[in-house]
Amino acid sequence: MRNKIACLSLILFCSFFTYAQDLTLVAIGIPAELTKDANAVVRESYIEINIEAIDEMIVKERRVTTVLNKLGNKHVGAYASYDNDTKITSLSAKVYNSFGKEIKKFSKGKFTDVSAVDGGTLYSDSRVKYIEYTPTEYPYTIVFESEYKTSSTGFIPKWYPQNSYYVSIQKSEYKINNPNNLEARIKEQNFAGFPIKKMSDDTIHYQAENMPAIEYERNSINFSEISPNLSVVLNQFTLKGVSGSGTDWKEFGKWMNTKLIQGRTELTPATIEKAKSLVVGIDNDIEKAKKIYEFVQNKTRYISVQVGIGGWEPIDANEVDKMGYGDCKGLTNYTKALLDVVGVESYHTLVYAKNRKDIDKDFSSIQGNHMILNLPNNGNDVWLECTSQTMPFGFLGDFTDDRDVLVITPEGGIIKRTPSYKNETNLQTCKADIKLDANGNIEAQIETISKGVQYDNKYHIESYAKDDLEKHYKSNRWSYNNNLEIKSTSFVNDKNNVVFTEKVNVTIADYASITANELLLRVNVFNKDTFVPKRYRTRNYPLQINRGYKDIDEFTITIPDGYKINMLPPKYEITNKFGSYTVEVKKVDDKTIAYHKTLLIKEGTFPKEDYKLYRKFRKRIAKQENLRIALQKL
Repeated sequence: MRNKIACLSLILFCSFFTYAQDLTLVAIGIPAELTKDANAVVRESYIEINIEAIDEMIVKERRVTTVLNKLGNKHVGAYASYDNDTKITSLSAKVYNSFGKEIKKFSKGKFTDVSAVDGGTLYSDSRVKYIEYTPTEYPYTIVFESEYKTSSTGFIPKWYPQNSYYVSIQKSEYKINNPNNLEARIKEQNFAGFPIKKMSDDTIHYQAENMPAIEYERNSINFSEISPNLSVVLNQFTLKGVSGSGTDWKEFGKWMNTKLIQGRTELTPATIEKAKSLVVGIDNDIEKAKKIYEFVQNKTRYISVQVGIGGWEPIDANEVDKMGYGDCKGLTNYTKALLDVVGVESYHTLVYAKNRKDIDKDFSSIQGNHMILNLPNNGNDVWLECTSQTMPFGFLGDFTDDRDVLVITPEGGIIKRTPSYKNETNLQTCKADIKLDANGNIEAQIETISKGVQYDNKYHIESYAKDDLEKHYKSNRWSYNNNLEIKSTSFVNDKNNVVFTEKVNVTIADYASITANELLLRVNVFNKDTFVPKRYRTRNYPLQINRGYKDIDEFTITIPDGYKINMLPPKYEITNKFGSYTVEVKKVDDKTIAYHKTLLIKEGTFPKEDYKLYRKFRKRIAKQENLRIALQKL
């Protein structure tokens, strides 16, 4: 019997070995600590960069990824980008099932080839090849290999051994071969506490092994501040055939100004005369700039035009003037050209837009994803977002506020910081005259005034069509009010003071609950803030409140005949490091109740130990936001 069992085991083992053609790719072999909290596991990542000269670089990559579930599909990373300056010399991918058996193969010709930009881009030579694969079972493994050659060495691929939440790393290796010993600088970030080894003192060679997945935590610092990464840059480099240098920001800025910007601000005599006519009789530079900015907003529109040196060189001001459109670089350059004509000093500025991120002031390199315009204004900087047809003059909003940027001057690059909109600056005041009838229905006139980022979040609704406007109020702003109907709206967009005013008249059927002897009324009708952070048994990362704000609500509620105001709740107040909250309900007279609320949330980064305190703070607020009172029937 024992011999039969042994024989059967041997047959099964041999069958498995034959079936699993690559045992290193068997999913069951992944250590348990790497599958915990993971949607995908990078079994192997190897990047080798060969810098042959300042205008020749070869990049090889091998990436083996086991996808554990459908959420892990996006982490395969089986794609390669190319353009007129970059040639893909080798490209392949193989798919294996959970037993390590090859089930699909992609040669270079079977990769899908598409433009690397969206439909909003007029022209770009950037393209990407990627595989289209729909898995039928999990887990599965993809082995991706690529090699490309480029003459641009301005962008040396960074090393992110772990580049996303819910992805663990079995092994990641990064190596740069620099046979000609070209001068290079490196910057290690967030290495502490991670299993990263420097493999050589003579070359740039690093390795990381067995990095468990990082679980996303809400209200936390950015992933880039958590995960390790390595930046490498050459002091002398090439970008699309143009040689460059930048050992510091001053040198880098001077290169950009000389090679990429200078000589692109010429305008026709007719346009020069037009610009001058706009500022006749105006002596103040800022008032002149306002006229020019308004002219640009009315004449042009934004469209991505990725031409020039790697998308970094603005198209000529004359072209923008003639065509009436441009990308961020082109529109910024056009605005500067017009300001030059009327004698107002301004400079191109590189910035990371959307997600708040600083230009690294300690590591000069090609950085940023957007361009705005800086007016030094004798030390009182004014900043212009030149891609927007609606943004008020000098207002940036949360797209580019409160971050380090690089201002490009003829003398070189200068790091400056854009203005911030914090805490009380982001103010919303909401006043409402509310009439309640005996059937629990409400009629109300609401006036909401918004400033700072709260302005930025709302001013665009003035251009909404009627259906979209109703959806905005009924499904977004006041979604907690069933049976709400919009009767009328009007808006005032004060761009000079950056203030947006909404006046809205509404009805809400069956708002108050009716009992035999009472009307039960939720007094916060139009600005409930019931956000409560997710609960974590164990918090691993600091708490970050990204944007502070202040709300002030003042509602006057008229009660129906046949009812009286009975007991009202006492004033409620909370104040701590995260902000403050006050709510008070008062009797004005026998028919009138006054509701007043002030909520202040402060921006900041706090130790992870404070997360529970913050959550408790928001829970207490959320409870008060649902405050109800009872009106007694006479």
